[in-house]
Amino acid sequence: MGQRRRRSQRSPDDPLVHRVAPGARVDRLELFFDLVFVYAFFSVTNTAARELNAGGLLQGLLMLALLWWSWCAHTVVANRVRLGEGIAPPAMFGAMAAVFVIALAVPHAFEDQPGGLYGPLIFAVGYFAVRSVHLVLHWYTARGDPPLRRQLRRLSASMSVATALLVLAAYLPEHVEGRYENAVRFSLWILAVAVEYGTGLRIGLWGWAVASAGHWVERFELIVIVAFGESIISIGVGSELTGQAITWLTVVTAMLGITVIATLWWAYFDLVGPAALHTMHGTHGTARVALARDGYIYLHLPMIAGLITLALGAKPVLHHLGTLGVDLRAPLPGSGVALGYGGVALYLLGLVGFQLRVLGTLLWTRLITIVLVLGLTPVAVRLPALAAVAVLTAVCLALLSTELVVLRQSRHALHDAVRRERAAHEARETEWRREPYG
Repeated sequence: MGQRRRRSQRSPDDPLVHRVAPGARVDRLELFFDLVFVYAFFSVTNTAARELNAGGLLQGLLMLALLWWSWCAHTVVANRVRLGEGIAPPAMFGAMAAVFVIALAVPHAFEDQPGGLYGPLIFAVGYFAVRSVHLVLHWYTARGDPPLRRQLRRLSASMSVATALLVLAAYLPEHVEGRYENAVRFSLWILAVAVEYGTGLRIGLWGWAVASAGHWVERFELIVIVAFGESIISIGVGSELTGQAITWLTVVTAMLGITVIATLWWAYFDLVGPAALHTMHGTHGTARVALARDGYIYLHLPMIAGLITLALGAKPVLHHLGTLGVDLRAPLPGSGVALGYGGVALYLLGLVGFQLRVLGTLLWTRLITIVLVLGLTPVAVRLPALAAVAVLTAVCLALLSTELVVLRQSRHALHDAVRRERAAHEARETEWRREPYG
């Protein structure tokens, strides 16, 4: 059809990289990249579900933390250059392959299975590979930007140290006395996570920039939706009801579970998400970078962890209630109910922290809900399983109903602003498309 008479957003130094403009949106390749993280999150959930105890949960959290750091590194690069153009796509395909290998190695990252490649080492090598791809691409685009290159050198050093600690965790515990083996392994993993996240805080804001606030916010909103989707898939697959007869208890439990997930989605996307986008658009320079780092990179992690914890708890609940002949009066054995309640509380706690950091506000309704969910947990574990799910659903619905009434005017004002912004954007795009082709 020809080319429009417009100047492309390219680096002034290199025609092979295309810079992100302030009004940029998420590229399709970025969505394609997220597909491997769907499987990675799913693999973390399934691995933690094999052993629902403190050790299994800690393993899942540590692997999730490194996967999340890799995804954030990808997003930082994506906010600088268009990943679907120039030399970026081949690099992204390589990063996708590395993440997929990591996801395959997740079940063996702490305890290897005999007869194949050494799982802990494969995880470490995969992590190094995906982080290296993003650092090299970022380094290539940072020519002529000495401050950013100094920051990238610091991040490269932290990545190398973290990888070395993962390699040590793969081999050193085998040479330690049996009862200390797990302690050494966990200590090295915790150090690796601390090095990465600590460096992210320590290097400061100098040299960084958020080119497109809209792109940045949209990327994190989409990964939250990915986590919601992974939770639904994990609950359905992990319940192990495929091929069994569908009972009315299965239907009722599924409806209650989807209601809980829908209310958590609403808690983010109805008010806090759109308001945070407006705040990011209105903030510039290092202040915007600080909000992007603290609110999105650091405070979205507990939200993702909360959704995965909720899925871990919901799996045994749905399996228990979907089994033919189940005793409705019996509490659920194990920690499923506690994990479900804890996951909701953790997600809301992360959301409260995000709102406080980015918007500078607190909603008393959400603080009360967190306290209520945590306070009801000891009671819920003694209730019949269906009653425990119903109580959690009622609490989440009470949060939604209360905020619909109490925050009615604020919601209307914010939604009106969002509609006006959308209408203005659509009008500009319509006018743009009316221009003739050259």
